[in-house]
Amino acid sequence: VIHYGEIGTKGKNREVFERKLLSNVSRVLRSEVKRVYRRYGRIVAELSGDEDLERIKEKLRWVPGIEYFSFARSVGLKMEEIEKVVVEILKVHSFTSFKINTKRSNKEFPLTSMEVNRRVGETVVKILGKKVNVIRPDVMVWIEICEKEAFVYTEKNKGIGGLPTTTGGKLISLLSGGIDSPVASFLMMKRGCKIIFTHFFNQTLVTKALLRKVEKIVKELTKVQLDSKLYLVPFSEIQKEIIKNVPSNYRMLIYRRFMMRISNRIAEMEKAKGIVTGDSVGQVASQTLENLRCIYEVAKLPVFSPLVGMNKEEIVELAKRIGTYQLSILPYPDCCSFMISPHPKTKASLKKVIELENLIPEKERLIEHCLSRLETKTFSFP
Repeated sequence: VIHYGEIGTKGKNREVFERKLLSNVSRVLRSEVKRVYRRYGRIVAELSGDEDLERIKEKLRWVPGIEYFSFARSVGLKMEEIEKVVVEILKVHSFTSFKINTKRSNKEFPLTSMEVNRRVGETVVKILGKKVNVIRPDVMVWIEICEKEAFVYTEKNKGIGGLPTTTGGKLISLLSGGIDSPVASFLMMKRGCKIIFTHFFNQTLVTKALLRKVEKIVKELTKVQLDSKLYLVPFSEIQKEIIKNVPSNYRMLIYRRFMMRISNRIAEMEKAKGIVTGDSVGQVASQTLENLRCIYEVAKLPVFSPLVGMNKEEIVELAKRIGTYQLSILPYPDCCSFMISPHPKTKASLKKVIELENLIPEKERLIEHCLSRLETKTFSFP
């Protein structure tokens, strides 16, 4: 039994979000369930009984839109049947005290939620000899009274919440290969956005084998959005021209302005609605407010930086939780750090940055040449 949270606030659009979540759940569990269907306020995946529940749990915990899910017994809408199933479930538990918690979305059911709690509780006390404890029970039993059946379970598994993937539109994410940008991508996926990944690399520094690190990160995140596309952008020619014409303490900013321009063009190709970065204010030299202004100035679309107010420790903790941290810390030559000053400019003026950038000849030709050599890779889950 799969429950959502935020989807329930969507009013007239609620069905659209429900159907997308149902579709995503059906795909994730396609070989492990007999059918997936909607009930009011929830989605039900019908199991045959011999599935690997831990495997199902691991899959569902990464589906955006799921607030929590439970492995439940389905039972008819008769009190005798509900009581019998509750007793059967509790017999396999070792406990002294319990609590019954009933939710009744089917208002035509003859008993109220409190009346169901009382009657089932009395039956458990009588048959199993256990005590009711409404404050700190050893076991909690949830009963959901729906239109056509009731569901009974004793455990809730937390999901990641948010909104179903693709309901929020497309975004281009600048994936560096470090710790931050995969986390930023995940957070936007959790808001229902479809992420198209873009990775810039210097061909003289990065081999095909090293690029597999980036591909593994994308593959790991594909467990969240189910299908992913990665653009690999060769950047060495642009970097050579920047190194020739721009002082080393400004190169990082110029690199990132070119990356933003190219991402704009990829966004046009993909009909995306914005750009995602892993920026966190003040974390590194390019992420001061002054420098972010210089970088974002060339963006034609909104720039989303979901990590902007997070500490590094918070970002690392989230990276570990979503499974990208161990991949992100593998050795990899960072494109943005190539041939820059040990002490890059931290509070650049936009006017000065534009002046230096204008020293680079044929900027548009460089961008077009870069775009003509894009490589794309696609990933699917499972």
